[in-house]
Amino acid sequence: MSLDTPAPSSSDSTSAFSILCVDDEPNILSALRRLFRGQGYKVHIAEGGKAGLEVLATQKVDLVISDMRMPEMDGAQFLEQAKQRWPDTVRLLLTGYADISSTIGAINRGEIYRYITKPWDDTDICLIVRQALERQALVLEKARLEMLTQQQNEALQALNASLETKVSERTTELKVANDRLKDNFITSIKVFSTLIEMRGGNLAGHSRRVADLCRKIAQKLELDSKQVQEVFVAGLLHEIGKVGFPDELLGTPVAMMTPEQLDAYRKHSLHAEQLLMPLQDLQKSAEYIGAQFERFDGSGFPTHLAGEDIPLGARILILASDYDNMQIGTLTQRCLTPGESKIIIVHGSGKRYDPRVVEAFKETIWPTTPKPELQKSPYDEMAALSSALTPGMVLARDLITPNGLLMLSAKHVLDQRLIDKIMDYERFNGMQLTAYIQVPKGYVPPAVKIPTDDDATAA
Repeated sequence: MSLDTPAPSSSDSTSAFSILCVDDEPNILSALRRLFRGQGYKVHIAEGGKAGLEVLATQKVDLVISDMRMPEMDGAQFLEQAKQRWPDTVRLLLTGYADISSTIGAINRGEIYRYITKPWDDTDICLIVRQALERQALVLEKARLEMLTQQQNEALQALNASLETKVSERTTELKVANDRLKDNFITSIKVFSTLIEMRGGNLAGHSRRVADLCRKIAQKLELDSKQVQEVFVAGLLHEIGKVGFPDELLGTPVAMMTPEQLDAYRKHSLHAEQLLMPLQDLQKSAEYIGAQFERFDGSGFPTHLAGEDIPLGARILILASDYDNMQIGTLTQRCLTPGESKIIIVHGSGKRYDPRVVEAFKETIWPTTPKPELQKSPYDEMAALSSALTPGMVLARDLITPNGLLMLSAKHVLDQRLIDKIMDYERFNGMQLTAYIQVPKGYVPPAVKIPTDDDATAA
């Protein structure tokens, strides 16, 4: 038998709790029902343990008060089953006889919160029930908060993992974009450096050769990557101050210049430095260019700097520029051979050139024990004619025309439009260009079958 008695409306927090009273005596159940209804609880009653289990199976119950001595199923048995099936429900034992062993058994098997003796005091039993429910509410709230914290931690871990992935992806994207900007920056400088070279045939490719030698010497001196790039850029741009030169001055070797021409010629380094100084990223390169006519022994131009007072990048540029200028006839009366130019450079050590830079130059030109590269490229390079080029190929070197002009820079990815332009250029100028493309390490090009007489006969 089970009877539900709704509690009167109350603003007290006890109205949220429901209580199940289990006893085989109807008068006891009536007394408990009246008592707890007045406290604002929702009260369920059951005449026996079996009926009590039925109520627990169908109703939400926060607290159970069970009599000890009942037929068929005593309080210890009932509370033990209640504990196993509904462990969150608070369990109280109501006993009216002095059987200590039975009470202890109920406590151990049913894990009851408290036991109450008959006859009870209304104030005491209400206080016990309130404390038990409040304690249970705290336990349940603690469990809820722990579960919520665990869920939030799991969600936070998932979010952190997602953020780490996104940060990694974004970092990769930024690195690719930064590398692309750096490549475009260098390509733009290469294009800019060719402007002055278009004034005379003997200048074609001069700036790129000087820049390449500057880079090799700087690497031999173990400068860091930023310094190497600054020297390389200085090599590319070291002659832009000549843009305003008249053709006569531009075509006169330095050794044949009059004092007035020499004065005008030397000032192109200062003009170049002034042109480049507003560009923040090129200030070091501009400084090297401005000092390219200084001499190690202090006899140079414009401020007679000597020794290590001359920026190291300028000391490298001075040597690299002179070495190439000797061979194209802009520094001496005639074009010297590479061997003759090397001898003059070595003889100028300690006077015109820094001895340490000369030693690095000699090691670059006449290597003895080559050092392994710190970071080897995963690619080899292969020469290819324009007819063999296909979209997606990547240039391993700058594509230079025979007159020394830059057509495409290294690392450029070819598409069909660019390939068509290369072939159009070849047809228009009656020449054939050779491009160097990146291929995987160990790549073996497919064999080309040579036609035989048998093939001709079969055809």
